[in-house]
Amino acid sequence: MTSSTEAVTRDWEGLTIPTAGTYLLDAAHKRVGFVARHMMVSKVRGEFAEASATITVAEDPMQSAVTATIQAASINTAQADRDAHLRSPEFLDAEQFPTLEFRSTGVKSREGNEFVLSGELTIKGVTRPVDLEVEFEGVGRSPFGQDIFGFSASTEIDREDFGLTWNVALETGGVLVGKKIKIEIEGEAVRQA
Repeated sequence: MTSSTEAVTRDWEGLTIPTAGTYLLDAAHKRVGFVARHMMVSKVRGEFAEASATITVAEDPMQSAVTATIQAASINTAQADRDAHLRSPEFLDAEQFPTLEFRSTGVKSREGNEFVLSGELTIKGVTRPVDLEVEFEGVGRSPFGQDIFGFSASTEIDREDFGLTWNVALETGGVLVGKKIKIEIEGEAVRQA
């Protein structure tokens, strides 16, 4: 945590950003969600209740880095039978592969408060490159003296690229579960050092 006399923010290319340091994802202010097509006609939304991330904000913001771990068994779509199926070997195989992992490989500035965070996502032991579209939401100091910043991020993956190939063909054409999965992340990060 920064002392009350140290700067919380700095200016970078017209944007107010956090000072360099190590930040952790605040478990009380985060959502790691996803959206999948169901029966070709609707969407199912879910989230992972347990996720952690370390964000290292560098002096040069474009050298910043992120690592994240998601607990596979914490998946929740508000439907117990579906959640059990998603934890099973036909999908995430949470017993054999208890975590999903992300490690950033680079950051690119887009426009204003928008960035692209490139990295490697590992699901069920398979690692693939992904690009997260990141929106920096702001920075400040909480009433409790914590330096924080907020962000949102999204990407779309093909679940079959990660070996999640289970499906059922529908009589009317198409499949029960769509291949494309949208990932939606919202969070606050709290300075540690």
